[in-house]
Amino acid sequence: MRGEGKNRKCLAYVAIFIVFQAIVIAVFALTVMKIKGPKVRFSSAVAENFSSTDSNSSSLSFTLVTRFAVKNTNFGHFKYQDSNVTILYAGQAIGTADIPSGRAKARSTRRTDVTISINTDKLTGTTNLASDMNSGLVPLTSEATLKGKIQLMKVIKKNKSGKMSCTMSVNLANRAVQDLKCK
Repeated sequence: MRGEGKNRKCLAYVAIFIVFQAIVIAVFALTVMKIKGPKVRFSSAVAENFSSTDSNSSSLSFTLVTRFAVKNTNFGHFKYQDSNVTILYAGQAIGTADIPSGRAKARSTRRTDVTISINTDKLTGTTNLASDMNSGLVPLTSEATLKGKIQLMKVIKKNKSGKMSCTMSVNLANRAVQDLKCK
């Protein structure tokens, strides 16, 4: 009879331990293992090498030197494939550049310099480029999508992608990029 009480106590302790472990695993799975897509942004942009055919022309070309940032908030690294970034004026592409494949470490930000050649000669149809150039501010948008895999603890792999959509204005008077905002 005495051994039976000890067995029940031992069994109760094992059951309590199993329930406790299940709670710990559930909390871990809901917080740490929640995989999110990376945040992709331009952290800075500088316009260089401006040229225009003449003062009355609505043609503009310059080089946009950007710092491209991939912020990984997960507990595993994000390995992404080659991609590209497109600069748009009035919904039309006026410049593209390649983003080389890379890896953003866990809970860190990877920054890469990307140089984009902008040329408004690629525009088709009627646009407000001449009036925007006369006002001194040319509004631009940029788009990019990074596709890759997030790997947690070298066991769990999940496909995720990060999308970037930024707006900016190029000030023709001081030849600077201003109002850079990314979503």
